[in-house]
Amino acid sequence: MTFIETFVKAFLENKKVMLLAGGAGLTVVGLGLGYKYFLKKPEKVTRVGVVSQLLIHPLKSGKAVSVSLAECQQIGLKYGELQDRHWLVITEDGHFVTGRQEPRLVLVSLTSERGQTCLNGPDMEELRFPLLQPDNAIINCRLFSTDIQGRDCGDEASSWLTRFLGAGKTFRLVHFEPHMSLRRAADVEPLFPPNEKVVYPDMGPVMLLSEASVNDLSSRLEKAVTVAQFRPSIVVSGCEAFEEEQQVLMVVSSLFVIQTRCLFTTVDPETGVRTGKQPLETLKSYRMCDPAQKNIYKSAPLFGQVYIVNKTGILQVGDVVYKISH
Repeated sequence: MTFIETFVKAFLENKKVMLLAGGAGLTVVGLGLGYKYFLKKPEKVTRVGVVSQLLIHPLKSGKAVSVSLAECQQIGLKYGELQDRHWLVITEDGHFVTGRQEPRLVLVSLTSERGQTCLNGPDMEELRFPLLQPDNAIINCRLFSTDIQGRDCGDEASSWLTRFLGAGKTFRLVHFEPHMSLRRAADVEPLFPPNEKVVYPDMGPVMLLSEASVNDLSSRLEKAVTVAQFRPSIVVSGCEAFEEEQQVLMVVSSLFVIQTRCLFTTVDPETGVRTGKQPLETLKSYRMCDPAQKNIYKSAPLFGQVYIVNKTGILQVGDVVYKISH
């Protein structure tokens, strides 16, 4: 049985654990309102749109892999051997590297199937190496202010990335394995529950964005932006712009924090080149938080939602997204 057939079989046999379809969607609550909001009984459930894309970013800051269905785990989306943000580029001393420091990382494609991991990039030969390399060293990595481990992917992967990035220094690739200790999301964002764990994402395990929000931003720019520029896990169509940021949207979680945006949004995902100040400058002109929430979101503009996952299950393109009115 193929992986797709296995997933479809699970989808048909386990509708009760579906996150978005068939009544198993979960309420989302704005952190700024506090937990008591979540305790109110919902009065009305309304369809607002559908899932239009599911995107897994296996390599942090690398290209997305678009899938038609995925397992939504507590640490993010998974499809076969691909797990969201489970590979990480680091410097020789273990500090993480993203598109903020090395914009060309957005051009790197990482895939993994049948025990083989592949790296691809413009003007580079494809590199294949084993997914599991138990004899390789486990490296202690530093991601923001937190520590996490990763299995070194070998000298060939290091040489490939070093040549592709061309930054005059050596880079290494590490892979997170299930036995390794997860990071606490609260160490990066104190508003997350203390027991919420993540691998290599900036904050939470799942980020959601609507097509309407991206279109609204594009209408204010000389050059349109795409969903790829903001690296979401779940893309929703059929709703109004910024409706995904309402504290009553029902998707995959009981808790969210609005995504703050940084310099990385100025990297063109098609060229790996910074575009100047846009779209960050425009976002700052109309997407700042309420002054009362500055202690939460600081001075960064807001765009999209980061979620934690309350229930695991299968997500599928076309699943209905609801919101709950109280």
